[in-house]
Amino acid sequence: MEYRERYEEWMNNPYFDEATREELKKIADDDNEIKERFYKDLEFGTAGLRGIIGAGTNRLNIYTVRKATQGLANYITAKKETAKGVAIAYDSRRMSPEFADEAALCLAANNIKAYVFDALRPTPELSYAVRKLGCIAGINITASHNPPEYNGYKVYWEDGAQITPPHDKGIMDEVKAVTDYNMVKTMDLEAAKAEGLYQVIGADIDDGYIAELKTQVLHQDAIDAVGDEIKIVYSPLHGTGNVPARRILKELGFKNVYVVKEQELPDGEFPTVSYPNPEAEEAFELGLALAKEIDADLVLATDPDADRLGVRVKDKDGVYHTLTGNMSGCLLADYEIGQRKALKGLPDDGYLIKTIVTSNMADAIAKEYHAGLIEVLTGFKYIGQQILGFETTGKGEYLFGFEESYGCLIGTHARDKDAIVATMALCEAAAYYKTQGKTLWDAMVDMYEKYGYYKDDIQSITLKGIEGLQKIQEILETLRKNPPTEFGGYKVRKARDYQADTMKDLETGEVTGTGLPASNVLYYDLTDDAWLCVRPSGTEPKVKFYYGIKGTSLEDADEKSKSLGEKVVAMIDSML
Repeated sequence: MEYRERYEEWMNNPYFDEATREELKKIADDDNEIKERFYKDLEFGTAGLRGIIGAGTNRLNIYTVRKATQGLANYITAKKETAKGVAIAYDSRRMSPEFADEAALCLAANNIKAYVFDALRPTPELSYAVRKLGCIAGINITASHNPPEYNGYKVYWEDGAQITPPHDKGIMDEVKAVTDYNMVKTMDLEAAKAEGLYQVIGADIDDGYIAELKTQVLHQDAIDAVGDEIKIVYSPLHGTGNVPARRILKELGFKNVYVVKEQELPDGEFPTVSYPNPEAEEAFELGLALAKEIDADLVLATDPDADRLGVRVKDKDGVYHTLTGNMSGCLLADYEIGQRKALKGLPDDGYLIKTIVTSNMADAIAKEYHAGLIEVLTGFKYIGQQILGFETTGKGEYLFGFEESYGCLIGTHARDKDAIVATMALCEAAAYYKTQGKTLWDAMVDMYEKYGYYKDDIQSITLKGIEGLQKIQEILETLRKNPPTEFGGYKVRKARDYQADTMKDLETGEVTGTGLPASNVLYYDLTDDAWLCVRPSGTEPKVKFYYGIKGTSLEDADEKSKSLGEKVVAMIDSML
């Protein structure tokens, strides 16, 4: 069916409500907008749905949410797992509560019980709830740090991680098989409640989740000693982190937590930022202003679904330093693994897990503590998959896992990134290092001196619309057809193509497999412990160029990283 036919179908089919038709009437003379909305179905990928809110098959709305849920329900029914139910959470975005209810009522109409949170909750708590309640799956309505016009629909499986093979493909196939919206079931909310197919959850899950976080504390003694001296500025960036982050810090004994008032309350318009990303400088403008006013030790910001944590730390001269996701992840990895070793000892088969675009400093940390290192594809679900493997085989023990995009997990209470436990742990580490006469920045510098001056960065370009998607694919194909032999003065030692499952040694010509699932990613091991990786974003219309170098000092690392970054930008420009 062509996009114009799809448009007319939505305009004339009584299945679609009047508000939808009114929205579509407004674009009747805009062929390009009609094409953008109807040229395809919003793709249900390996993480679920993510898209612009609005009417149309290529938009997120109550109908595309129901369609995705019908596919999920069909998969669960085929697996004969309907009795276990599905947990559902949502964030502060536009339409999040409504989409959560639409998903719940579709499940209920398929005789699958939905456990729906009574208000917005963080992503990691949804992951925890799936396992706590013994559910077969979970749904989280969130678009993480995307701009306000976006929302999303993430699917989790019974282990608490986002869906991985074979479930991801199985669910995707079932969603694609729902070709007629009239095939999609739903039912009345009160009827679903009366039949016991819609249950509201809340405080009990909150209490259990917070209790699990507390079991990960290593140095309560340090918090008790200096918890009333450390000043913490925190921003939930208008999202879900406000209540749980403040609760855990208060209950542990941190008495000076200052919340950025302008960003405290949930607001799907995200009025203080262009988009609510803790990686962005603008997300910290208000927090840093407050920090300087009260002389705070650290400034923290969680993204709207509270699975990622951004960090600024003050040195002894009063200067605030940005910790990238690689830096904060390595700082926490070294603290958690190092202190666990000192207090309890480490298992013989303990592992640190990182993604392929995460800093090589992680490799050095694992080596220091004689821990195994596992490298996985980008996406925290692959770290969750490794944890499940440890549990099912009885071989291997999870020590720590993180990715460069500001996400980590301490403990195994959840199987996704957890910015609440990261907030807790970073504040605990600040207390511990303070008892040693150090700031968190001192601890970071100590790590550089110990492991090497690693610096990692990213350049990305946004290419929206149909043409943008085509251009992103062209960039990847250009690099495949004309494999580079050097980047910015660094020679390529090995070239990995994860889509083709090949790793070629450019010195010997030897070709081996990557050992990881197929993915549209290119990775280059460079000379002097440098590297570069190219991949399309899984959540935004972007192509990303990740890179890392190793310097001889902070200044040398900065200079080398800047130089490589400039050459990467020039390369991107030449491809456009």
